[in-house]
Amino acid sequence: MGSIWEFGSEGGVLHHHLGWLVSALEWVAAIIDLFAIALLLVGAVRFIIGVSWAEIRREDAARVRGVNRERIELGRYILAGLELFIVSDIIHTALSLELADLVFLGLLVIIRSLISFFLDRELEQVKHELSRNSGDD
Repeated sequence: MGSIWEFGSEGGVLHHHLGWLVSALEWVAAIIDLFAIALLLVGAVRFIIGVSWAEIRREDAARVRGVNRERIELGRYILAGLELFIVSDIIHTALSLELADLVFLGLLVIIRSLISFFLDRELEQVKHELSRNSGDD
């Protein structure tokens, strides 16, 4: 009998005795992926509309504030989408139980966490700049 790391899609208790559950969880993970993609697309569309609207304004200060507000909103959508993708990746890895998938998940989580950290840091700087400049109205 193989180790726990060899329980891929071909083997393992989960796949042999609870195949219906594995299929259902694969569908759940796929639906979560679709929600993450939809969330990113909604954020992108809102960003494009918001930045376009901000660029139409003639006043430089109002334009910059508008663009910064839209950057903050887009960042929120990106962070939420990344979190959903991580949930989906965890489900996929839990179903496969293969070492390669576990290593891949670890790398994805590290990369996405770094992106989230730096994006969140940048958003905080933009928020600070926005609040500092809002007194200039």
